[in-house]
Amino acid sequence: MHLLTTALPLLALAGSALAQTFSDCDPTKVGNCPPNQALGVDNYTIDFTQNMMSKDVWNVTTGAIDYKDDGATFRIGAKGEQPLVKTRFYIFFGQVEVIMKAAPGQGIVSSIVLQSDDLDEVDWEWIGGNSTYVQTNYFGKGNTTSFDRAAWHEVTGPDTQEDFHNYTLDWSKEKLDFYIDGKVIRTLKYEDANGGKNYPQTPSDVRLGIWPGGDSASEGTRDWAGGEIDYSKVPFDMVVKSVRVSDASNATEYVWGDRTGDWQSIQLKTDAKAIKLDGENSQSTTQSVQQKWNGLSQTAKIAIIASVCGVLGLGAAVFIFCCFKQRRLGKHERLIEDAKFEKNQSELMAYRADMARQRSEKLAQAQTYAVPAGHVGNIGAYIQPPRTPVNGGASPLMGGYQQGGYQRY
Repeated sequence: MHLLTTALPLLALAGSALAQTFSDCDPTKVGNCPPNQALGVDNYTIDFTQNMMSKDVWNVTTGAIDYKDDGATFRIGAKGEQPLVKTRFYIFFGQVEVIMKAAPGQGIVSSIVLQSDDLDEVDWEWIGGNSTYVQTNYFGKGNTTSFDRAAWHEVTGPDTQEDFHNYTLDWSKEKLDFYIDGKVIRTLKYEDANGGKNYPQTPSDVRLGIWPGGDSASEGTRDWAGGEIDYSKVPFDMVVKSVRVSDASNATEYVWGDRTGDWQSIQLKTDAKAIKLDGENSQSTTQSVQQKWNGLSQTAKIAIIASVCGVLGLGAAVFIFCCFKQRRLGKHERLIEDAKFEKNQSELMAYRADMARQRSEKLAQAQTYAVPAGHVGNIGAYIQPPRTPVNGGASPLMGGYQQGGYQRY
């Protein structure tokens, strides 16, 4: 491994120091830099299959993080994208454990970084064109004058891009151990880092990110990253399943005592307010429904499913009962309406029959007083009593009309 680094010194230099590392205030160069918010607890763990990053704990400095069933996804989906997050808390020695899958893609670099304000730095980096190796590296105060820091390590078993692996740092003031899946693959002692001058030893935050090394203007960086990126093959995803961070102290704040950058100069304070954590330490305020479901135990899931099925079954029974009751009520109302209709029809038929009877009676009465043919102009004769014939005329029974005029009854 050392031969690879020695043969390509410029490529080692072109790594993380030129990538997603930066400092807002370097206490070794600028006075009055603000204190660092400490973790404040022994252990912090967050499972991204269950929780999202709280903005109170994590700062998404560039890009956006997506959350899927297998964890937090850092994606390069187009040229110029390079999602990066860093913790708002710092640790002053301790452990950092990340379970993740590196991103594929020539020129794509996945990274885990510990970095302090004075540019002490510890790195894990994966080159997208190589799915079986990972590089470890470190810097002290941003010093890039030597080229013997980086080392490459083969990851045994499933490759780094298709399967999750556990990458852990165990950091103390005496030494720094790198682990892959529980096995130490590298140890850096304090005295071996330029007599301690280049040994990372000041409070550091934790950074997770993916960046397009193949797009760098530096030829050395492009070569180290594996060459130019083929964006026709996007997306390139780094997936982080979980993160565990432990701090060697329970301080709530770290104060820089001077500009030396030595670990002895750091002051531990406990009077500052502790950060409100997400993950297992406190409930995330930004959990999705899917992540909340994923976080439940199998027993809880079965209980919820049974409860939901019970509620649905009860709802269905109530619905059927209401439909049946409504149907019976509708049938009863229909019978009442039918009875009303039949009654109205009967009354109407009786009314029509009565009217017909009255018309018949009036017609029969009118026929009784009907005027015979030929007597239209003498209708008054029908309502007068009989008279004695005039002018010797004959009786009505004997002949009808007489020569002297009309014969009246």
